[in-house]
Amino acid sequence: MNPLIWIILSTFAMSLIAWIGLITLALNEKTLKKILLPLVAFSAGSLIGGAFLHLIPETIAKVGPQLNMFLWLLFGFCLFFLMEQFLQWHHCHKLPSEHKKPVTYLILLADAVHNFIGGLAIASSFLVSVPVGIITWLACAAHEIPQELGDFGILIHGGWEKRKALLFNFFSALTIVPGGLVAYYLSSKIDTTFLLPFAAGNFIYIAASDLIPEIKSGESLKKGLIHFSAFIAGILLILIVRLLFKVT
Repeated sequence: MNPLIWIILSTFAMSLIAWIGLITLALNEKTLKKILLPLVAFSAGSLIGGAFLHLIPETIAKVGPQLNMFLWLLFGFCLFFLMEQFLQWHHCHKLPSEHKKPVTYLILLADAVHNFIGGLAIASSFLVSVPVGIITWLACAAHEIPQELGDFGILIHGGWEKRKALLFNFFSALTIVPGGLVAYYLSSKIDTTFLLPFAAGNFIYIAASDLIPEIKSGESLKKGLIHFSAFIAGILLILIVRLLFKVT
């Protein structure tokens, strides 16, 4: 199948995860609190696995361990740090009752930028090969689930009506599609391999700065072990899928 078809289908499928906010209408707050942080831990593991077991090795296989590769990785890391500093953007994975005066429109704007960059990462991976694209998609999807639950909660707590919150959250998620298309059309003019380490830098920043601190609560040994196990499960998911597809 043409890489463009893979890119369109995969990025649109990712945007549909924004509708996961519907789950909050069916589950009570106590149940959500039980599953949310393990999901965050799983997400962190998937992103770390995606960066170190997938994106970085793929870049080295294509261009070798060149300095430029590591510069793009650092740029991807620093760009998300900059976004967090100046857009007050953060990946939020707490429930609405734990927030005060959320900046809802800013969350939607920053999430739209984040999703556009995600589209660049997914598309650049599919341009390498379909298995590489699928692994990147899985890492992104594992992260999107707790993120979208948190974003939906912020909008509701900010006074948004539920249907409106779901719709606008979906609109901000749709920017992943043009991100994928931009990467695809850029590939005919320039070598887009640099987007792989750039995405790896994004993944490492999100996992290390936004996600892991949330699961280092130290509430109890039992919860700590659950979170660590979920983190390792996220890494193992990427490793197993990579081995199944025999990506070199």
